[in-house]
Amino acid sequence: MKHLHNQLREISEITTNIETNYPELYRTLDENPMTIATSNHPQVDKMAMQEYLESLKQLLEHHLATYKNK
Repeated sequence: MKHLHNQLREISEITTNIETNYPELYRTLDENPMTIATSNHPQVDKMAMQEYLESLKQLLEHHLATYKNK
């Protein structure tokens, strides 16, 4: 459970960083309440959260590499 908590904290931190410092990138994230699962017990495991975290990191890294030189 502690590992999942750390993943959630990291996701929150990187998402906040993107929202605050890169609003043009934040708009491309599909972060809206309509994507939240409606079932009482959606299947979100550590692996899914890790993949999501990695995708956020890659997105930010690509954005910085692409727009850094402009």
